[in-house]
Amino acid sequence: MNIFIRTDASVEIGAGHVMRCLVLAEDLRKRNVNVSFVCRNFPGHLFDFIEEKGFAVFRLPAPENETSPDNHLDWVEGNWKTDVHQTIELLRTQSNIDWFIIDHYAIDEKWENTIRPFVNKIMVIDDLANRYHDCDLLLDQNLYRNMEERYIKLIPKHATALLGIKYLLLRQEFRDLKDIKERSGIVKRILVSFGGSDPTNETMKTLKTLDTVNRPDITVDVVVGFSNQNYSSIKQFCDKKSYIILHCQINYLAELMAKADLAIGAGGSTTWERCYVGLPTMTIETAENQSEILSYLSELGVVCHLGYSKVVTEEDIANNLQNAINSPIMIKKMIGASKCIMKDFEDCSVVKHLIKGE
Repeated sequence: MNIFIRTDASVEIGAGHVMRCLVLAEDLRKRNVNVSFVCRNFPGHLFDFIEEKGFAVFRLPAPENETSPDNHLDWVEGNWKTDVHQTIELLRTQSNIDWFIIDHYAIDEKWENTIRPFVNKIMVIDDLANRYHDCDLLLDQNLYRNMEERYIKLIPKHATALLGIKYLLLRQEFRDLKDIKERSGIVKRILVSFGGSDPTNETMKTLKTLDTVNRPDITVDVVVGFSNQNYSSIKQFCDKKSYIILHCQINYLAELMAKADLAIGAGGSTTWERCYVGLPTMTIETAENQSEILSYLSELGVVCHLGYSKVVTEEDIANNLQNAINSPIMIKKMIGASKCIMKDFEDCSVVKHLIKGE
């Protein structure tokens, strides 16, 4: 079985799309499926990282006109014909493609319809529900108020929709966790993690806040990725603080989550990883597509959502953090709510659909 995945990472796009696709790719490889990636050469790409995981990367060239960090998605959408035809040229060397998987906010039915003659079946990974898709299988692993209705008019009638936490692409390091501590609600260890790139630099905003809380009995783990453009200043800050431990581009985030009593972070795929380990979280929205999910999880009592990054101040973080530290009962309720929404998770359920639909 031969599968290709079209996705991108960049300073603007972040690492989330690639990371969740790697989860799927690794699970498929365990079933002797050959998986390759097709990615464009944007600043902050993850070519080397993907190849280190053992997957081939078919590289689309960097845009001829200079692309600033804030318009990578716009470039793909505005140049979709170039993007799809360059992809087709790469695929011409392949004898048979059973599934072509697309995880990209700038790709819709026009792109998908153009590539269809060159592949057997198309799968789309999405969570925006804001455009039409020409696909045979659609995955949205998130939780929404109107989850069952979101894609009814956006995908073909013959397409299968896999919706909700049951189909979560959960990294192996989380599935391998043996001991997740029973949290008491007392905060002694905090995890700060805003994804691989953190373009709005919520990490530094949070670190400055933690420095004002003045709790020497609390240990803070800070996680950043290679594509974080503020790494040097973050490292310089952390090196001066004995209570902070800095971690860069790690493969043991699950262990840090399991040890933590409270997290401060953004939305995205890591939201469900935190829920899986029952880690209560204060969230800051760093992209518009996180808003609906985080506000719903706030209603369910899963997270303490502070709002959009542009309006969340250091004072907001400090006040809510102090409240959380002083409210073990609130922390325990968040832990229980997290465990409740994860009860439907089924390991490798997406892979089963792909193999069955060969």
